[in-house]
Amino acid sequence: MGVKSSIEWTESTWNPVTGCTKISEGCSHCYAERMARRLKAMGQMNYVNGFKVTLHPQALNLPLKWKKPQTIFVNSMSDLFHKDIPLSFIRKVFDIMEQAHWHTFQILTKRAERLSELASSLNWPDNVWMGVTVENISCVKRIDYLRNVRAAVRFLSLEPLLGPLPNMDLSCIDWVIVGGESGPGARLMDEKWVLDIHQQCRKADVPFFFKQWGGVNKKKTGRLLNGRIYSEMPEKDGFPFTAYG
Repeated sequence: MGVKSSIEWTESTWNPVTGCTKISEGCSHCYAERMARRLKAMGQMNYVNGFKVTLHPQALNLPLKWKKPQTIFVNSMSDLFHKDIPLSFIRKVFDIMEQAHWHTFQILTKRAERLSELASSLNWPDNVWMGVTVENISCVKRIDYLRNVRAAVRFLSLEPLLGPLPNMDLSCIDWVIVGGESGPGARLMDEKWVLDIHQQCRKADVPFFFKQWGGVNKKKTGRLLNGRIYSEMPEKDGFPFTAYG
């Protein structure tokens, strides 16, 4: 079994790389950085370097040992397309994902330009979903880079949503996740931004997943939007995936 995750849109996490560096406004209150510091203080061996980008080749084969099919978030504690991760190592990650064909792997990056540069050098098996984070209008260009990637499922994580995202081009996008920032110093998300994105998804016929309102206590603010929970997932081969939550 993978490392069970509390992230609402996945089931498990796999971190063949840990550590990252800040690249845009959404990184300001990075949960992974806070967690890495905590794990280092606890003496966790994979975090002896804190939040410095660190490859973990010993972790590459883990998904092959997890026999129960599951949805796995790749590098929840890093960014697979960080400049300090060699293409050769990224290829090894993709090779494992292809071998572990019974799982579904979800990759999320803010480095959309590097993703676009390397995409043609990678094999894209059908069980790999590729996403980009778009936290405000200045990051919308990441969607265009993603659109040209040959992934079976392309998705957007609009989290932490820090501003309105009007009139997005959702062509060739299979899934949209929206969420507010959580934890210390969390910046507020306006309901109008969320409702507008929901309407854009409806118009484009794109599954909409509302993850959270966020805030210092995200459990208190919850996931309700329009009086209901939205846990829509993308389809594959004509059959919808099971919605979590």
